[in-house]
Amino acid sequence: MKRLHWYIARHYLGSSRGGLLSLITWIALGGVTVGVTALIVVIAVMTGMQNDLRAKILESSPHVIVLEQSASLRLNDWETVMDSALAVEGVVGAAPFALSDISVLHRGPSGNYSQSATLYGVHIDTTRIAPTEMERQIVEGSLDLAPPASGLPPLLMGSLLADRMQIFAGDSVVIMSFENLNQDIFGGYTPTIREFEVTGTFTTGMYDYDLKNVYTTLAAGQDLIGLEPDVASGIGVRTADPETAPLVAAALGERLGFPYYVESWVTTNRALFSALRLEKLAMQLILFLIVLVAAFNIVSTLVMVVSDRTREIGILKAMGMTRAGILRVFVLQGAWIGVTGTAVGTVGGLGLCFLLDRYEIIKIPPDVYFVDHLPVSVQAADVVLIVAASVAVAFLATIYPAVQASRLDPVDAIRHE
Repeated sequence: MKRLHWYIARHYLGSSRGGLLSLITWIALGGVTVGVTALIVVIAVMTGMQNDLRAKILESSPHVIVLEQSASLRLNDWETVMDSALAVEGVVGAAPFALSDISVLHRGPSGNYSQSATLYGVHIDTTRIAPTEMERQIVEGSLDLAPPASGLPPLLMGSLLADRMQIFAGDSVVIMSFENLNQDIFGGYTPTIREFEVTGTFTTGMYDYDLKNVYTTLAAGQDLIGLEPDVASGIGVRTADPETAPLVAAALGERLGFPYYVESWVTTNRALFSALRLEKLAMQLILFLIVLVAAFNIVSTLVMVVSDRTREIGILKAMGMTRAGILRVFVLQGAWIGVTGTAVGTVGGLGLCFLLDRYEIIKIPPDVYFVDHLPVSVQAADVVLIVAASVAVAFLATIYPAVQASRLDPVDAIRHE
């Protein structure tokens, strides 16, 4: 009997009276396919954007930072604070840093020109785990921050900043800091000026970082902004799992107490990731409307089938097919459209995601979107949710026309013209 139900449902999916129903069937199938494909691709791109931004931010930013609340924005006795941080469960690395907004002045053949930047003075300690991936590469020597032969302090520059200023390894630059002002004999104030030698460049893939960030040693950074050896701008902390950073920050803040201020990378970048999550949710809702439109196509298809096959339905009921059997025929017909369209759409979506990820087909401006191409990250949970929602909507769309068909009176249906 089950094979009979499926045989009839498959027959009704075919053409009738000029092929109109066959065309409508394919339109409904195409709607589900397009909707599922669009959902998978867009959600994968949005997830990839979040993951890519997260990875790039964590490459250069500590999972947790410790600051001291004071007018001078300085953290005193950083060694004691660092030892306290390392004693907290979940912390695997910590180091002090010196931070300053600076101006980089380069004396080129066509004249002097400067660019604003952010200077990080990092602590190079091979006996401890570095708080960031960038500092780990510096400590291990992958990025060169060794003292140059000239005796000048070393400087590591972002690749975009170096390209813009036409600076190469071995060139010397002048760094001006306005955080450590010197008063002259006339009562005026002048910035602190130091000469550095560029020892190399780095590329993170994050436009703002590669254009703005420069690194030097902690001692050189302290000297530039007028800090004593036991004073730093803050402490960078690395956790075993970046996702646990808020919990570690809360525990560390409770341990240190006032006047220290502890903040995780989640809090620091809260506005950015909140906007991305909201955008992802909005795109999910908008694209799911495509699947809903496809569901209405399924409803219209089955309604027209019922209208077109009324006499045949009456004959089937007169021959002994029950209302449940008629109901099953039309549910199978709509379910076939939903399941087939979902399957084809899933394969198409996953294939398109593979092509976008493998060949980086679509390029985007990095100064606007932080990355230079569409990142793609397919999450199994997202795919399962999309597939389940699509099949469920398609199944619900079959209920009304199937019930209407099952309620037809055999005599009236046979007399139907």
